[in-house]
Amino acid sequence: MKKNMRLYKMGVFFRKFILYFILLFFALLWLIPFFFLVMGSFKSTSELFQVPFRWLPKHFDFDNYINMFQQIPFLRYLKNTLIIVFFSVVGALISNSLIAYGFSRLRWPGRDKVFMIVLATMILPYQVTMIPLYLMFTKMHWVGTFLPLIVPQFFGNAFYIFLLRQFLTGVPKEITESSRIDGANEFEIFLKVIMPISKPALASVAIMAFIRAWNDFLGPLVFLGSDRLYTLSLAASMLKSNYDPNWDLLLPLGVVMVLPVLLLFFVLQKYFIQGITMSGIKG
Repeated sequence: MKKNMRLYKMGVFFRKFILYFILLFFALLWLIPFFFLVMGSFKSTSELFQVPFRWLPKHFDFDNYINMFQQIPFLRYLKNTLIIVFFSVVGALISNSLIAYGFSRLRWPGRDKVFMIVLATMILPYQVTMIPLYLMFTKMHWVGTFLPLIVPQFFGNAFYIFLLRQFLTGVPKEITESSRIDGANEFEIFLKVIMPISKPALASVAIMAFIRAWNDFLGPLVFLGSDRLYTLSLAASMLKSNYDPNWDLLLPLGVVMVLPVLLLFFVLQKYFIQGITMSGIKG
């Protein structure tokens, strides 16, 4: 009996060891490019391509970062990016939470059929709707402004609606029914009862909306046009094409673009993972 128990514990140990080894291996594969990015941001172009290759720079100085601020209007591009990101996140949280509440907590004719139509829009790639959107925004005189990138975020996103709807369907109906008995209307129930419960799912939507707006390249490229409205992603593309490419500026710009996303995820990872798992979207 003891021998069988010992063999069982050894089997459990080796299974965990193999699992952790695989996870560590893939984690290192992800960290290697990021490590190269950070270390390369402190190197000169000649040092980047020297043979034999060195992972660490000879000297850690911030000349590349200083040159980045001096040679491109970094603060203006950062301000433009933050404006788009802020309103995109706010629009995603407001619109998708309201729509998901309507699909999950309210009963109305054709609700499930409309929800299936909303989900069907997820199969349409952005490139399919880009030309009609561009023509529409051109007639509205929105091209050359931030409006084409901000306003659509206030009309819902199929994936975010699905994520929040799945989360809200798991909330006991007794909670909302008791609020109705107490005299609360639907907006009060949504704002004071459902929203506090939905913090994990809302955090997941906020993170994904932030990453989507922060990294968006095609949207700003098509709709902004003017250099004064450029975002950081367009600045990186401009550096690569104009300077063929200037790694001294591209690598520190890459670090600046990656760090906010990592910091946001690490701060909100508890809510993000909880929101994904409680919404029923698992790997």
